[in-house]
Parts: sequence; C-alpha cells; structure tokens
Amino acid sequence: MRRLLLACLLMGSAHTFAFDRLQVEGYTLPNGLQLLLKPGTERGHVAIRLVVGVGLDDFSCQEKELPHLLEHLLFTGIDGGGEGALEERMQALGGEWNAYTSNADTAFVIEAPVKNQRKVLDLLLAILTRTQLSDAAITAAKQVVEREGGGHYSHLQRLLDRQDLGHSTSNQLAVELGLKCAERADVDHLTRAQLETVRRDWYAPNNMTLIIVGDLDKLLPAYLERTYGQLVPVEPTEHRPLPEIRQAAATHRALIHSWVGDGAKLHWLFPEPMLDEQHNETYDLLKDYLGWALYRQLRLKYSVSYGPWSKREVLGGVGFLSLNADLDRENLPEAEHVVETLKAQLLKDGLDPATFARLQQAAIARQAWAVQGNSALADYYWSAAGDYADGRFSDPAKRIKAVSLEQANQAMRQVFNQPGYWRIEKPLFSYDALTWIGTGVVGLIAIALLGIRHYRKAIV
Repeated sequence: MRRLLLACLLMGSAHTFAFDRLQVEGYTLPNGLQLLLKPGTERGHVAIRLVVGVGLDDFSCQEKELPHLLEHLLFTGIDGGGEGALEERMQALGGEWNAYTSNADTAFVIEAPVKNQRKVLDLLLAILTRTQLSDAAITAAKQVVEREGGGHYSHLQRLLDRQDLGHSTSNQLAVELGLKCAERADVDHLTRAQLETVRRDWYAPNNMTLIIVGDLDKLLPAYLERTYGQLVPVEPTEHRPLPEIRQAAATHRALIHSWVGDGAKLHWLFPEPMLDEQHNETYDLLKDYLGWALYRQLRLKYSVSYGPWSKREVLGGVGFLSLNADLDRENLPEAEHVVETLKAQLLKDGLDPATFARLQQAAIARQAWAVQGNSALADYYWSAAGDYADGRFSDPAKRIKAVSLEQANQAMRQVFNQPGYWRIEKPLFSYDALTWIGTGVVGLIAIALLGIRHYRKAIV
C-alpha cells in the first residue's frame, strides 16, 4: 500500500510540489535504509546523494584517513575493469559523480539524466557491493589521498605541526585546545583488513540515507525496494564522542605563516555557549550582525581593513564564533583597539534593535531564493537531515523569525563575557624591516672589509 501511494505521489505534478521544498516523501526500507524522494523543478535531470554515516571523527588520529581512503577505493573499478573503465561506464550513461568525506559523513554525489537514473543507481550499488580492495588499488588510492592532503608529509612539516606552526589559524587553536590532532594523519600504515572492517561495519543500509531529487521515475520506489532493499543491515557501530576543550590555550598569539610581507590578518575567536532554543539561528544572526558592525567600524569609519568578516565554524565538538580582518600589519594595533572597543560597546548597550530587525528580515527573505534547482535541493536535504520529521523539513524562516532581540543579546553577552583567543597572522619580516636588515648586513660587511684592510696595512 505504501509503495502504491508513493507511486501515485511521483506521478503527480512535480510543479505543484516544487513550490514547497520543505515537503519531502521519506520512509525507511525494512533493512533500515532511509529514503528521501522529491520531485524537482528541473526536467530531464535527477540529483542523487547517498550519505553514509561515517566520517573522519569516527576514528583515532592514527586511523583518521580510513573512511577517506575507502571512499577513493570505491572508484577504482569493478568486474575486472579499472578506474578508467568505471568512469567510462558513467560517461556512457550521461552522468557524473564524485564523493566527499567530511568529519561527520561520507557522501556520494551524482548528477544524471532522467532516462538513466535507475542504471546510474545500479552502478552506484555495484561499486558499494562489488569493488575489490586489491593491494594495487590500495597503493594507488593512498598516493591520491596523500596528494590531496598536501603531498608527502616531510619531517619539517611534521615538526612545524608539532610546534603548532603548520596549521591554519582555527586549526592551530583547535590543536592547542585538544580538539584536533596535532599531526596530519598518515595513510602508509593503513591495511586492507582495516578498510574491510570499515566497509563491513559502516557501509550498511541502516547507516545510509539515499536522497533523490528531480524528474523521478514512476517505478522508482519499487526499484529501490527490489535493489537497495536487499542490502544486509548490521549491528550499529557507536560513533566516537566528539572532543571537548580539555587543554588551556594562550589568549594572544602571533602566528608566522610566511617569511616577508606587509599584510596581516586579525582573528578573535570565541567558543559558542550552548543555547536552549534556536541555537544555530541565533548565532547565525549574531554572526551577521557582527559582520556588519566590523564592516562599519574597520572599513567605513576607520579605513583599516577592506574586508573584515565574522565566521562560525565547528572545531571538534565545539562551535566557535570569530571576528576577522585582513589589513596592513602597521594597522594591527589600531584594528585591535577598534575591535575591543566594539566588544565593550556591545556589552554595555546591547545590539541595536533597528539593525537587528533589518538583518533578521534579510535572513528570512533569503530563504525564498537560497535553494534553487534539483542539485541545491538535494544538498540542502543532505545538510538538514536532522530537521526532517513527518514528511517535512522544519521551516528555517520560522526558526529565524522566532529569535528575539533578547535572545540574541543574551547569546552575545555569553560569548563576549569570555576573553576569547586572539590570533594574529603575519610574515616574519615586513619589507621595510627586511630592507633595514639588508642594509645593516651590508654595512657590517663593509665595516668588516675596512677593518681587514686596515689590519693588513698596519701589519705591512
């Protein structure tokens, strides 16, 4: 009965459903595979996302690249053909695919013509179930993963990472706080047995979500139950707990990321305290407000930074809100003073009600055009999977509208009542300093040569 109802839904007008991107037909197959099917606005095309619930955070520092390496291995060929033969099969179907491994999950991303959607899904199922993890394929995949990570991990790079000098600013802070691994994960020591274990324990239907958006085949539900419904579930594997702050970090630190230059970047990072309601929406609005405040102060009023910005990111299991500016190193003291003054003023007076209301309305208005097309919808469902229930995704516009000025002020004060972490990126020498150093070195050489000449004359 369920299959019949869903088939009727898919035979209905896609145009009607396209107006409500939040309504999505979703159900779970008997083997635990979660399906999300949505008729899209673009004809002749389907966007497919298979999301596997395993990511980098599910492994220790030494094994962190295991899911990434396995992702690459699944594109190395099936049925005796290699990577090229596999790609040719996808090309012959008129589709294209890729895959991504993040901290939280692994996703296979496919765009395909409507007439071949079931054949493309057949090929995806084949690489999941029939790929052989040969020694030659593992060696080749390790080389690719190593290149994607920045190439061969030299002893010098390892030494810099151990000294917290080889990371980006936020990652460097995460290492200091114990939220991330100090060194880049290596792949050389990973074995076929470990990869097979990851595949067996995590690549199971009850740990997958299949999202399909677009011009859907009328027989798609029956096809999925007949094919993907035959995958064998496993006993779920527990996810590793995300790391929390467990080490102290310097509140102010200069980071040297190049040898010479006149530019600098200012970063002031604050952990985000948890909020009882509308956590993400509140901090998103606060980020927008602070971004505008930085623009008004650092660019329009004081002209010390052309491009200041605010940012939210997650490091380990902790969210961070940061104030940032790209500027000349000679303007660093003034910029720090301006940002500190801004923080003090906000703590004293709170957010400006008119500015907050304007930015909140702009954020609500953006929801009307933020997600357009089959591919963007599929990506949105992938990112918002936790907000899906009873056939609908929760309305982000309503959640944004529910954030009050009082909530935003409370979140702002919780953030700014912390000292935060200053991180200043700048080259080791400015061009002026390098010029003076060069002049000094030339002067010392000249003095030394004159001294030697005078000494020789004295001897003669």
